[in-house]
Amino acid sequence: MKFALCNEIMKEWEIERQFEVAAEIGFDALEIAPFTLNDWVQEITEEQKQRIRQAAEDTGVAAAGIHWLLVGPTGLHITDPDPAVRERTIDYCRDLVRFGLEIGATYEVVGSPGQRARKEDVTYEQCWEWFKEAMVASATVEGAEQFKVCIEPLAVVTDNNFIFNHFEAVRMCEEIDLPNVGVILDTYSGLRTEASLPEAIRETGERLFHYHCNDFNARAPGYGDTDFRPIMEALVEIDYQGYCSIEVFDFEPDPTEHAKRGLETLKQALADVR
Repeated sequence: MKFALCNEIMKEWEIERQFEVAAEIGFDALEIAPFTLNDWVQEITEEQKQRIRQAAEDTGVAAAGIHWLLVGPTGLHITDPDPAVRERTIDYCRDLVRFGLEIGATYEVVGSPGQRARKEDVTYEQCWEWFKEAMVASATVEGAEQFKVCIEPLAVVTDNNFIFNHFEAVRMCEEIDLPNVGVILDTYSGLRTEASLPEAIRETGERLFHYHCNDFNARAPGYGDTDFRPIMEALVEIDYQGYCSIEVFDFEPDPTEHAKRGLETLKQALADVR
């Protein structure tokens, strides 16, 4: 099990400093939100990509993956009833995968609830098929055979209205039936949508490609009442070898202290169950 930090917690800092701070705290990787670089992924420059690759090499902190994929660009929607909008969005999804590959990332988190939301007069079945089409397009980008596309169930509190729990995410993966399409579970949402988050982890099993760590109060682990020991125990039981990324939605605490306490909490929880 490895630990990563989602970089929007430090989005005001130069990318080099982000990697340096992550290394100083003890993270194995950064998870990059493309919107922290540019609203449109196609407009992230070659220089920016090279700086990410160089910072990763200099610090030993990997650019593990990408997330918050559709935050920034306008006019895109995975399940829009307009075929032209869906086509543009699928093209953009392919470019996101290409960006991930270019910076050395190994996975992407498909969350972005606002850009996948089921619109009025669109049936659940239509939404399901259109979303599945976009996931297949992402997973089959040339050269992306080992790049993991992670489908994220999200709670209503995130303004989500499509794919709420691990049952739906696993079923989507089973229907797609590609080895690089799997599930990400998120503590903040999972505590709200799963009858038991540890059991959801166990039931997802080998389909669990990634995991997000955040407290029920939207801050990092250690800032609220969430007990991460049962979660870590479930991850150990399924022999989870991926990244646990700290993702926060409350940016009030100092970024360095916020990330540091989060990592300390997770490492202690892991030590307690081993």
